Amino acid sequence: MSREYCPKCGYPLVVCLCAAISPMGCDVDIWVLQHPDEASHAKNTARLLPLVLPQTRILCGESKTDFVDVQAELTARAGPLYLVYPQDETSEPDIAPCSAGAGQSGGRPLLLLIDATWRKALKMYHLNPWLHGLPRLSFQPQIGSDYRIRKAGRSDSLSTLEAVAHGLQCLHPGLDVAPLLAAQTAMVTKRLAAMPAQVRARYRES
Repeated sequence: MSREYCPKCGYPLVVCLCAAISPMGCDVDIWVLQHPDEASHAKNTARLLPLVLPQTRILCGESKTDFVDVQAELTARAGPLYLVYPQDETSEPDIAPCSAGAGQSGGRPLLLLIDATWRKALKMYHLNPWLHGLPRLSFQPQIGSDYRIRKAGRSDSLSTLEAVAHGLQCLHPGLDVAPLLAAQTAMVTKRLAAMPAQVRARYRES
């Protein structure tokens, strides 16, 4: 018997998230370069973004040739653009510090993110040298990730959704990102509840 899906949120009915989804207004565009493996991953958080931020675009691919059209669009686009990606310890200070304002002239700001496991995100970054020259927005989270249903490659790792929430607050200090975090919390809670007890026990309880 095939699994039934909610026509609104797109999740299986057993983990329908509609009750936890509250679209929020924001003048920042979100583009996500998504590794193909993430597109069908049940625990992926990027798929939550368009439900809360309708201006989100999910762009699937891995190498430079997969994103030729994306590069052309970004080149032609007006407005400040920031790649949300952690700085190396040896890198210069952030090009786009967390005090950066979104009110620059020329168009809406855009946050560009890579959606993948840490190892695959690093590979995608190296496969796409056009990303290296973009202004970068990086930050040190004040609190740890609440995304406890997938293993992280770094102690300071955030889910893609959490990275968006932090990025938005960097551009708009004081912005209420609760709708984003509530959607992720609901997804995590329902995924855990749907797991067999022996599987659920493997994950860290909050």
